[in-house]
Amino acid sequence: MLGRLLYRFNAKFGHGLYTAWQRDVTRWKILDTAPVSGLNDGTCEIHVLTCERDWLDLIWSLKSFFAVCEQRYRLCIHDDGSVSADGLSALRQHFPDARIIGRPEADEYVETDALRDHSRCRALRQTNVLSLKVFDFAAYLRAPRLLLLDSDILFFNRANVLLERISDSQYHLNSLNRDWGIGYTLEPADVQPMLAFKFQSDINSGLGLMHRESYQLDWFEEWLAIPGILGHPHRIEQTLVGLACSRFGHEFLPPEYDVQLQKTRQAQIVKHYTGPIRHLLYREGLARVTPHLNNLAATPR
Repeated sequence: MLGRLLYRFNAKFGHGLYTAWQRDVTRWKILDTAPVSGLNDGTCEIHVLTCERDWLDLIWSLKSFFAVCEQRYRLCIHDDGSVSADGLSALRQHFPDARIIGRPEADEYVETDALRDHSRCRALRQTNVLSLKVFDFAAYLRAPRLLLLDSDILFFNRANVLLERISDSQYHLNSLNRDWGIGYTLEPADVQPMLAFKFQSDINSGLGLMHRESYQLDWFEEWLAIPGILGHPHRIEQTLVGLACSRFGHEFLPPEYDVQLQKTRQAQIVKHYTGPIRHLLYREGLARVTPHLNNLAATPR
């Protein structure tokens, strides 16, 4: 009993009282801001996967993007099946133009239609929720380009290079942020002899531009037969994205978009608060984003 109480206390207050306050009180104030409408730019679609734990952070992530970037790309939100009715209602309220894809609908369409002839892909999707970021994003994409965005990313300034690459019709590479280390289920050097293309290391699938042509189900089906690829369940999706980018053609976003574990620099454009530093999203990130939210007219809750 004492051990469980200590665990719960550390989980709630382990990063300090201020962090807990920001997470449990300030974070909810995003619901006081105005909905973002006019999301009708078909040049690109933003696709995001969310869950019950993350849907509130996702609102912060999306609104931080729209607050500093004028583009109003179409938005598609994928529920992993855990988001509560209240969470789905809030997402609909704050992004009234978005398509929100429920898990039962997606299961019916993706597994019986889109993946009908790809048994390995279908089997992975049935056992790994993060693989929805590959298969469901591809199945529901209605634009030539896709903006990958995780819910633990905040924007502090206009993402000039990212937006330029998305809008440039002559830019034919995928372009994602660089991870702080190899986040694949396989070491690129170990699998390289099996591939006819250079497997680029350190690609992070949290932020960046993907072209629709790089989501080739036949590629994914082939790669899922590589021994050992079904390793770490939190890394298989990123491995598939890394392979797809490497085969299609990829260029990293500039270093200022890299995943970095230290505290945010003053002039930083964007920050990916990945697992080890998720607490910094609340401790430092929310306060840095809040002034930009003035660009989104406040409405009563």
